[in-house]
Amino acid sequence: MKKIIRYISLSLLLLLGNQAYAADGFNTISPAQPTQTGDKIEVLEIFWYACPHCYDFEPYLHEWQPKLAEDVTFRRMPGIFNKNWIPHAKAFYTAEKLGILDKIHTPLFDAIHKGKKKIHDDAAMKKFFVAQGVDKDEFTKIYESEEIDTKAKQAFVMGQRYKITGVPAIIVNGKYMVSGSTAGSFENVLKITDSLVDKERASTVSE
Repeated sequence: MKKIIRYISLSLLLLLGNQAYAADGFNTISPAQPTQTGDKIEVLEIFWYACPHCYDFEPYLHEWQPKLAEDVTFRRMPGIFNKNWIPHAKAFYTAEKLGILDKIHTPLFDAIHKGKKKIHDDAAMKKFFVAQGVDKDEFTKIYESEEIDTKAKQAFVMGQRYKITGVPAIIVNGKYMVSGSTAGSFENVLKITDSLVDKERASTVSE
């Protein structure tokens, strides 16, 4: 944890780099960043469990995801802007490692925003996971592992490369960033995301 905090403290000085603004409610990411979805078009949500806007965005995502075409893959990445966000990022990757992300993701959001639970540090996160039926020793082993620390650090680095300044944010194929501030509303975020997916699909066909 200390290594991650030190790394973030030094790297945040570089966060507000120049950003290439494009029309129609999205920003162009330059240079484009690699994706993790092979030949499929990647749609990546960057979020934070304690972010009320991210929580409010969830229902829109839940309705939108089933409509995605087969050539599109949706995935999530926790955002990290300061050390207080690290436990939430580690929780995401711990749940993913345990194979229980579907069981943890929405309940953690609900516990923080609907239940008003103060789940902001390692101890509170452990208590939450145990309440969800996770063995406390297994949680500690994974949550405190070098693998999870590395994934959290990588998420921070990618947030910088995408030049995000807030969450939630949607990254389309490593090339475009859409957010509430660029699109104006959650509905528009997804409409613009869909149009960018179409744009990427068309560019692939024309190559």
